[in-house]
Amino acid sequence: MEISYPPQAQEFRRSVQEFLQSNLPSGWAGIGALPSEDVPEFTNKWRKTLFQANYLALAWPKEYGGAGLSAMEQVVLAEEFAKAGAPMGGPNDTFGIQMVGNTIIRWGTEEQKRYFLPRILSGEDLWCQGYSEPNAGSDLANLGTRAYLDGDEWVINGQKIWTSAGHLANWIFVLTRTDPDAPKHKGITFLLVPMSQPGVEVRPIRMLSGESEFNEVFFTDARTAAGNVVGSVGQGWSVAMTLLGYERGEAAATLPIRFRIELDRLIALAKETGANNDPIIRQRIAWCFSRVEVMRYLGLRTLSGFLAGQHPGPEGSISKLYWSEYHQVVTELAVDILGSRALEVTGRKPTSAFQTDDPGSPNSSGSWDTTFLNARAGTIYAGTSQVQRNILGEMVLGLPKEPRMDEGPWSKIPQSVN
Repeated sequence: MEISYPPQAQEFRRSVQEFLQSNLPSGWAGIGALPSEDVPEFTNKWRKTLFQANYLALAWPKEYGGAGLSAMEQVVLAEEFAKAGAPMGGPNDTFGIQMVGNTIIRWGTEEQKRYFLPRILSGEDLWCQGYSEPNAGSDLANLGTRAYLDGDEWVINGQKIWTSAGHLANWIFVLTRTDPDAPKHKGITFLLVPMSQPGVEVRPIRMLSGESEFNEVFFTDARTAAGNVVGSVGQGWSVAMTLLGYERGEAAATLPIRFRIELDRLIALAKETGANNDPIIRQRIAWCFSRVEVMRYLGLRTLSGFLAGQHPGPEGSISKLYWSEYHQVVTELAVDILGSRALEVTGRKPTSAFQTDDPGSPNSSGSWDTTFLNARAGTIYAGTSQVQRNILGEMVLGLPKEPRMDEGPWSKIPQSVN
């Protein structure tokens, strides 16, 4: 593991710091310090500022509206924004810029690049992800949403679930089964589908915290143009795996920073309540500190490979498994430190159900209780801990694969028959 920043990267870091200082509000303490009701308006205005400064798609080629900068500069920007507690875009930009935008650059036609990429950057098109289904969550390749070609349009029928920010989006990238007689990992096609049509219904899912950040999406004879295939027909699994690599790309730089900020808040909470004098609490905090330090070095190792030009591989499962299981432990500790205060949810709640609360958030029961509840899902979404361990065992450690009962045509697999 080795990571070093050349002079030009340090110069870029200073320019990012100056940008943040000049454009963030006076006295900025992190987006978590804003009242929850003010966050959407701030984020919309901030996104426009980032768009004008060409900070939204740093690594995209200039001909498609990006800044055309290096991977090193991309890492520097992510680090500085995480330290400042400033968002790097809007709530759908992870899906639009980081995921489907990069995938279109890798797999799309020139026509698709010229049409979709500028609309993603401008915010005219807001995207969400249509992958998981009731029978295809951890076993994504078991998806059953069907699509068939009718003249110059695809017709889509089926259901997707756990669609984050789907209620905000007007486009969805969808994995569909276009050849049910092919093996389960074959016959899958990656489609770009407009959501503003009668055949698409979005239903919010109420979470344990009481919020509704993700949704079910139902397709009933929904349609999209024949040219909205990314890659080629039947090549969707390869395209989907490319996209998942982009999904976890920035985490190596930002997650260690965010989890350290969260731990510092927890230590402050222990001091506020006097729990820091309890030797057992002190031992548990020390354990969390050691875990965050290991997470930092794990991130540096991942970044070293990224900056050396390596593409994300199955080793990415280490990070997902590590932080998601750690986060359940540290939020349990926070609730224990709150004690009886945790029984009444008061104060500002997190504005997102994913990972830590935002930097600058208060040490309220509303923040810690809700983050504790959201952390329950961390070992499920983006691949369960069991799936991550299977990936590491089979693809990294070279252990024997589990026996498979789903060989042959997908349509002949009993649990796949609709």
